[in-house]
Amino acid sequence: MFSRDSLKFQAVPLPDRHDMGDTDMQRAAERFYDCMRRRHSVRDYSDRDVPRDVIENCIRAAGTAPSGANHQPWHFVAISDPAIKHRIRQAAEEEERRFYAGAAGDEWLKALEPIGTTAEKPHLDIAPWLIVVFAQRFGQFDDGETFKNYYVPESVGIATGVLLTALHHSGLVSLTHTPNPMKFLNRLLGRPASEKPVMIVAVGHPSEDATVPAVAKIKKPLSEILTIHAPELGRTA
Repeated sequence: MFSRDSLKFQAVPLPDRHDMGDTDMQRAAERFYDCMRRRHSVRDYSDRDVPRDVIENCIRAAGTAPSGANHQPWHFVAISDPAIKHRIRQAAEEEERRFYAGAAGDEWLKALEPIGTTAEKPHLDIAPWLIVVFAQRFGQFDDGETFKNYYVPESVGIATGVLLTALHHSGLVSLTHTPNPMKFLNRLLGRPASEKPVMIVAVGHPSEDATVPAVAKIKKPLSEILTIHAPELGRTA
């Protein structure tokens, strides 16, 4: 919670600095890519427990993400209680049945066919943790007065990406789930109406027979996702 007294501008020396040579940077970037290409969205979970402090540290990492005006417009609710997880599954599946019954439209359903998804979401029960991500439209000073948050979708999207990366880095698998609408999550988890649920993230270890859709391994090549504008190197006049 912010205090008005802490919001005055003051420049401080950069507290953390990475002094890496070009070769070390290249190796670090390659190692990180090699790590992240092994990340998969997994729907088949074991019931192996995940320590609470692992989840807390991953969410702590997500909280370091940049945000509009540094307002940090996010809130994460981590759930391991089986009863609450089951209620979330029941409510999510109710919305999903409407989705697959026609609310999504033929084009959207056709696009999902290679992924193999259905209205059944057993992973919401089996995964040891569910993390629900909320976006906060408004913040609050320590005196109770509210203030507007800025770039909320962008900020929460970045923080969620950091969360998924942290979970993978910790040896866990995850799956994002976005039932529509999701207001039932405010009611079930006691969050205020000013917060918008963005997604449910199932977290845990993959089951012994876990699979992923073959199409999930098809990634666009670098040439399709990158355009570079830079001076040509080695060019002579």
